[in-house]
Amino acid sequence: MENKKQLIETVHHRIQRAAACAGRSAEDITLIAVSKMKSVNDIIAAYEAGVRHFGENRAEELEQKSAALNDLKDLQWHFIGHLQSRQSMPIAKFAHCFHAIDRLKIANHLSRQLQELGHTLPVFIEVNVSGEQSKGGFDCADWENSHDQRGAFLDAVKTIAALPNLPVRGLMTMAPFNAPEADIRSVFRRLRQLSEWLNTELPELDARALSMGMSGDFEIAIEEGATHVRVGSAIFGGRR
Repeated sequence: MENKKQLIETVHHRIQRAAACAGRSAEDITLIAVSKMKSVNDIIAAYEAGVRHFGENRAEELEQKSAALNDLKDLQWHFIGHLQSRQSMPIAKFAHCFHAIDRLKIANHLSRQLQELGHTLPVFIEVNVSGEQSKGGFDCADWENSHDQRGAFLDAVKTIAALPNLPVRGLMTMAPFNAPEADIRSVFRRLRQLSEWLNTELPELDARALSMGMSGDFEIAIEEGATHVRVGSAIFGGRR
């Protein structure tokens, strides 16, 4: 427990330092502890050390952990993985936020389920800014120069934002792994700029949150405007 507390304190210190470098308040940044593949006891230890937001990427695992920790009423579940339609009901039932709306089909499917349940699920729209084939999300690799990409993305966001029970909170992306800092920083900066453009085009949307940055690059993400960082190994260690 003490080791977990120290790890979390270190992460908070890194968040505060990065925010200060950017002239921002650390209070404006939500730390999501990525607890996928980690035990309920690991989550409880992080909770007791002050963490309230946890990220999962498997529907069945989210459902099981939500049931096991149902007594922790202020615990917030963030679903951060790719979602197939046939696996979406646990997310509609148990998630407090979904970070990976990557296509209209899943948005429509979730909206229908949420209406049936009487639930509301804030979402981030996943964007592929880097152009990597391995990355999911709406293609915005050349959004600054491509009228077609901007138009297609704007139409998609309008469609998603009009769906019941599925409020759009902002955008999400992932930077390349093991890339030079300049390349990572460019991806995060370009997502922020895309968000600024989007909210100018759709001022009624008011979806300015940015989910970006993981254990290896969350400080860069914060310096470039991240409001939500998804940190796993720096809190829980590597996979066991």
